[in-house]
Amino acid sequence: MKKIILSVFAASLLFSCSMDSTPYIPTYTIGENFNTSIEGWKGDFADYPVGSENFYELKFAQAKLPMPLDTTKKALRISGNNHSDDLFMYITRKYSGLKANQKYSINFEVEFASNAPSNAMGVGGAPGESVYFGLGFTSIEPKKVIDSTSNHYKMNIKKIQQATSGDDMKVYGNIANGTEKSEYKLIRKSGVFTGKTDAKGDIWLIIGTDSGFEATTTLYYTGLRATVQEVQGGI
Repeated sequence: MKKIILSVFAASLLFSCSMDSTPYIPTYTIGENFNTSIEGWKGDFADYPVGSENFYELKFAQAKLPMPLDTTKKALRISGNNHSDDLFMYITRKYSGLKANQKYSINFEVEFASNAPSNAMGVGGAPGESVYFGLGFTSIEPKKVIDSTSNHYKMNIKKIQQATSGDDMKVYGNIANGTEKSEYKLIRKSGVFTGKTDAKGDIWLIIGTDSGFEATTTLYYTGLRATVQEVQGGI
């Protein structure tokens, strides 16, 4: 569990502007560098048959970046072979220190390395454009659960479903690396998402991909920067 750090504002802005009727809106910051720390972060998978972890080659760990990137640096590596045409791969962690039952907006930038070329053909779909990137946060811990009807692992939140956003996550593009080459390149995704804390003022941030590409996808998450701001009247 990690406390979100309150951004530092000059005292003069807070106390000497009594004539300014603009309300003060608390803003918090998040900064993660996965080269130095992965404390609190978990990686997991959903939308695959129970007991098929080896067949789907599901792997998550901190690992060195691949060539041609800086191999002296580390990142969160997540990888899976999408036999189901719908594999969801995600990382998540808990943050605390916010107001209870309060609506917040998060303005984020996520950096990761992808070797999926743009406009390439692939099995079932493109390796880049058919693997959709999403982010969100929830007031419950995102977990995979067993769907007894299908005997598949499903998520307990309303995540992205390939190109379709859910209540708890939104789609912010795909993992195409912007080149014609199947080599790793650092790319960044950014956007704004709004959600609500739980009764203790906690949130769970979730970052992930939902795939229509029926082969292996391996990503390296290098870092995250975000600002979290209260939504006025959002209780």
